[in-house]
Amino acid sequence: MKNQEIANILYDIADYLEMDAVPFKPYAYQRVALVLETMEEDVEKLYQGGGLKALEAIPGVGKNIAEKIEEYLKTGKIKYYEQFKKRLPLNLKEMTSVEGMGPKKAKVLYQKLGVKDLKDLEKAAKSHQIAPLFGFGEKTEKNILEGIKFLKRSKGRFLLGEILPKAQEVYDKLKNLKEVERIDLAGSLRRRKETIGDVDFLVISKNPVPVVDFFVKQTGVVKIWGQGKTKASVRIKDGFDMDMRVVPKKSYGAALQYFTGSKEHNIVTRKIAMDKGLKLSEYGLFRGQRMVASASEEDIYQALGMQYPEPEIRENQGEIEAALRHKLPELIGYQDIKGDLHCHSDWDGGKNTIEELAQATLDMGYQYLGISDHTKFLRLEHGLDEKRLTQRNKEIDKINYKLKTINYKLKVLKGAEVNILNDGLVDIKDESLRELDFVIAGVHSSFKMDKNMMTERIIAAMKNPNIDIISHPTGRLIKIRDEYQIDFDRILKAAKQYGVILEINASPQRLDLNGQNVRRAKEAGVKMVINTDAHHKNQLRLIAFGIAQARRGWAEAKDIINTQPLDKLLNFFR
Repeated sequence: MKNQEIANILYDIADYLEMDAVPFKPYAYQRVALVLETMEEDVEKLYQGGGLKALEAIPGVGKNIAEKIEEYLKTGKIKYYEQFKKRLPLNLKEMTSVEGMGPKKAKVLYQKLGVKDLKDLEKAAKSHQIAPLFGFGEKTEKNILEGIKFLKRSKGRFLLGEILPKAQEVYDKLKNLKEVERIDLAGSLRRRKETIGDVDFLVISKNPVPVVDFFVKQTGVVKIWGQGKTKASVRIKDGFDMDMRVVPKKSYGAALQYFTGSKEHNIVTRKIAMDKGLKLSEYGLFRGQRMVASASEEDIYQALGMQYPEPEIRENQGEIEAALRHKLPELIGYQDIKGDLHCHSDWDGGKNTIEELAQATLDMGYQYLGISDHTKFLRLEHGLDEKRLTQRNKEIDKINYKLKTINYKLKVLKGAEVNILNDGLVDIKDESLRELDFVIAGVHSSFKMDKNMMTERIIAAMKNPNIDIISHPTGRLIKIRDEYQIDFDRILKAAKQYGVILEINASPQRLDLNGQNVRRAKEAGVKMVINTDAHHKNQLRLIAFGIAQARRGWAEAKDIINTQPLDKLLNFFR
């Protein structure tokens, strides 16, 4: 699929247009880019089947953008984009990946200092050439250096949400080969880590040579690191490596356990085997020359006297001790969520109407959908004031009436994502909040407050009896910015005291709370909710990433409020 390739170009075009202060157009390109990267259909197949008209049927795509997509599908280039790059030869992705560095600032730095990429940017900041420029200053220069330092720490890692769809494409192609009896993703991808270094595939096949040959010749391979009869390693054009290993059926369970990892988990399990007079390797669990177990992971763990630990928790963070005592929790399942409470409609800059979101929610089999549009502080997101929030609530009433008359068992809930201001107050009147089914509150500004002030700010919001949920509680953006400084123990204590729920935000760029904090919240008896923060109906599918994050934090269904049916959820909020 070329969806993401085209989306990346459209995002860049939007940035170039923003540099030139062109009105409206940047938003149009951004909107189409978002649709392309979240749609399940292959845009190339759509075009092959229906030409330009099929492209124009994609939400937000007019004739102009459709022709550019067509040009890319035919030639691999878009002249309009190439002209921008020639005039402003910047590595936009690198430059704008630094927190606080938008397209307009990137343009100024190129024109004034010749800064083209991250290396140039760091050099200019270290030599204090940026601070004297109009609109920048010493604080901005310092923040740029901090942002670059943060990016370097995560270099070579890819977001789970970026890499999993691409790995899934390869998985599906391999699975369809007649020679492949079974295939699994392994490594950190199977454990659903937040960032991934490379992708591992494990295969059973009686005829491995054609499988390996197919793997190394697939579209997108730019380099073959190694190729043998039963294994291969390649570099994909997106910049990451993929490794595949074909193993005998009799050893598959041991191989899957070994190649899933983590390394720390495997070291301890091998020691447990040794203490029992056994030897555990990727080939099986042996007593001398006799194979004790190997066909399945369950057999391996059972032979070691352990309860089966789910892949997401295999990090040697207590799961082995719990497995030996047969005290592992029953993790929340991927089908346990009954509804999403953090979705943005076109009332506040989202891409879909409430009715379109409701239809997508029905398709997912949910019982409820929470519309949580931003409130007025976030002007760029078209945040709602008291009057517009009331108007939106009336639209939700009409939609619920319509759903009821056609006997659809879905309830659209009235919510809002209010903004926690610097003093802990929120940006909309309590009278308006009392009209809602639930209220989410989040920090969207002043991220660099000191630890005590930020902690007090969030706790002050929790004390408001109208606030039910704190969204993305630590404010991190993976590979972009760190968490803001808070005393998480105090946050947990306040959440417990005031009955406030902490969100596990499923957006792959957030995954906030992280796994460790999910576990701390669970141990503190603080309830959580898994939400997508969707700004487009296709992003509702991102819920799986939030569930994975909850599982990595040992969360059970009872810890997550939106595993409850509608009536119990509403009683919980009341």
